[in-house]
Formats: sequence, structure tokens, C-alpha cells
Amino acid sequence: MFENLTNKFQDIFRKLTGKGKLSEADVDQALKELRMALLSADVHISVVKAFSERIRAKAVSQEILASLTPGQQVIKVVRDEMAEILGLDQPAFNLAMPTAWMMVGLQGSGKTTTCAKLARLYQKRGKHVLLVGLDLKRPAAMDQLRILAEQERIACFAQPGNSIQEILKQAQSLFFSKQYDLAILDTAGRLHIDDELMGELVEVKKVFQPKETTLVLDSTTGHVAVGVAQEFQRWVDYNSVILTKMDGDARGGAALSCKYVTGKPIRFIGVGEKIEDLEPFYPDRMAQRILGMGDVMTLIDRSLKAFSVGEQEKLEKRLLKDKLNLSDFLEQMQGLGRMGSLEGLLPSMPGMPSLAGAQLDTKQLKRWEAIILSMTSQERVFPEIINSSRKKRIAKGSGTTVQDVNILLKRFDQFKMMTKQVKRGVFPRFGKI
Repeated sequence: MFENLTNKFQDIFRKLTGKGKLSEADVDQALKELRMALLSADVHISVVKAFSERIRAKAVSQEILASLTPGQQVIKVVRDEMAEILGLDQPAFNLAMPTAWMMVGLQGSGKTTTCAKLARLYQKRGKHVLLVGLDLKRPAAMDQLRILAEQERIACFAQPGNSIQEILKQAQSLFFSKQYDLAILDTAGRLHIDDELMGELVEVKKVFQPKETTLVLDSTTGHVAVGVAQEFQRWVDYNSVILTKMDGDARGGAALSCKYVTGKPIRFIGVGEKIEDLEPFYPDRMAQRILGMGDVMTLIDRSLKAFSVGEQEKLEKRLLKDKLNLSDFLEQMQGLGRMGSLEGLLPSMPGMPSLAGAQLDTKQLKRWEAIILSMTSQERVFPEIINSSRKKRIAKGSGTTVQDVNILLKRFDQFKMMTKQVKRGVFPRFGKI
């Protein structure tokens, strides 16, 4: 996610922190490079201009330039302003129920899949959810919605062949008779915006009167997505945005432009094709992820699904005492493996995005397990005693190489760095320390 932009930001930050003191000329040069990075990422020109001006206004203050770490101070300004651009001021999203939630968007944006993902999410939260298929132009959309609903055992009303008015009447009757908490409406999509499409959307809003109308956008289309958002804004009074296909977006133009240009908050982001690959959007976390600072909180949120309460408590106790060892590391890596691709999780770990090319898969985990099990109990607790001769013995005993042992020890050091950041912030279950 946003690999290209993240790498460019990292290069800019290295130059800033490499200087003991900064002048206004240094800041201006960094801002020039920052603007070029954002423009190449397909960020809207109005966002680039506002972002740059706001950073300069704060970064050239005497308080920052005269500080002991001016480079770090400027980076903090960049992070804070990016979070603002992404919508840090938006209120918490609480959907009052019973209600309808209407999804709109162009064909191919991932709208139908997003409806199913949302339905699963709210059903997991204990809500009685009804999926409603309203795309009469693309019968396959009805079939797709019905199949996804069946897989997750979600109630679904999709009756192709009837008129939009008849479907709305029947769906509304079902919604009230079965006392559903939430109806998620998968409306029709088109390859382009036209009068017929908008007429249908107006009809749907008139009948169901949804409290939330969300525009689903394909983030990989960059500034085109922003243009679509502006066009829909002229026709449909939507409240919010969901960005899909974020896992395939190496640039980040849509994410960085959408809130500033439209004024509408981003509610969720789609981060994969699986039904569970939907995450709430947090502007501050996203800013850190884009800038290559990691996203520990999202990593923690995801870890709750993989680690048992007992595993969490064990790690927390050892973390408090600063007694993490290689056995702890192996347990956590195995847990992360249950969360999905380790390679995909790396950008969430502080200091780890630069290692995104590393192949951390199931085979790698097996190698690490073999290496750790080939160590003595003393070596697992005190890995600093592992010298060259011990590495050779461990490599031979595990059927690996000395290079593999070195890689493991390096990853362990990074693991300790990450967990120390968590210790200074928030634990998964017990809140702030």
C-alpha cells in the first residue's frame, strides 16, 4: 500500500534528519521534493498546494529551526498535517439503528463486495442485517450478492426481473416485518454517470430514506476517483466514502485527495479480496503508514483476531518486564502468520516498510522455528551470546545457513523495537499503561 509514495517520503526524511541544523532554504528544498512526490502519486493539485503551504507555515518557525532536532520536528509537522488532510477532525461514526445504508458508485468499484463485507462486519457485532440487491442492469450483481450472503449466512433480498419500484416495495416490507436493524442497499452501477442511474438512486433514497449514503470508490484510479466523487456530489447527497482496493494502490492519490476535495469523511478501506478484508479508516494511522512510520494500532487490532487471551496476557507480562526472548518471538510470528501474509503486515511495523520485499511466508516461519528449536535454552533467552561458532552449530542443527540465522536475529531485534513502541502506547486489552 502506497509503496512508491512511502519510499519517496523516507528519502526526504533521511535528508532532513541527516543535518544538524536546518535553514529555511533546507525546508523549501524538502517541500519542493515533497510536492513532486505527491504530484507523482496522483494527489489532487489543490491538496498538494494546501498541504505544502500549511507545512511551511509551521516548519520555518524559529522554535522548530532552533530546536535540537529540527529534522524530527519538521517530520512531526508533516505527519500532523497529513492526518488533518486525511480527516482527523471527523467525528466518530455511530450509525443509529434501525436504518438503511445506501451504497452508490460506478460499476467495477467493488460496491457489491463492499456491501457484503459491511454486512458481515455488522452481523459480527450482533446486528440483524439484510442485504438488498438493486442492480437491475447487471443481473450478475444480484447473483454475486446472493452467493456472498449465503457464504456468510446473511439474509439477502435480490429479485432480478422486477421493476425497481416493486423491489423497493418488497424489500422495505421484508425489512420492517422481520425487524432488521440494518438494510445495506447495493444500488445499480454504471460505467459512467447518466440521468437514468441518478433517477434510480433518487427513487431508492425516497423509499428507504437511508441515514447514511456512502460512495464506493476504487482507490487505484487516483485522481479519476476524485473526479467521480465530485460528479456524484452534484447528483447524490452522499455522507461518506469507502475506498476499495487499497492493497493494490502504490500511489495513494485518491486517499490523500478525497476528504479534502469533497469534504466527506472516509469510513472504511478495502484491503483485500477476502470478505474480512475491510478496515475502519483512521486518519492518524493512515498518515503514519503513508510516511513509513508504521501502524502499530492497526497491527494490534488485527492481532486480537489471531492471539488467544492467554497468549496476549503472557506477552504483556513479559513485555512489562522487558524479558522478551526468541521463544516469545516465534509464538508471535506464528500468530501473525494466522493473520495472513507477513509480507503484507510489514508496513504496519515501525521501521519495517523498507523490508517489504522480504519473503516472510510459511516456509520462512518453518525455517525460523527450526533455527530457534536448535538453540539451547540459554541462547533463546540471551541471544546476544550467539557468536559465529554458535551460529554455525545452530545452522547445521536446523538444516539452514548462517545467513538464515543472522536474518532471524535481525528480525528479533526489530520485533523488540516494535513491542517497545507498543509498551509506550497501548496494550490490546488493558489500555494505556
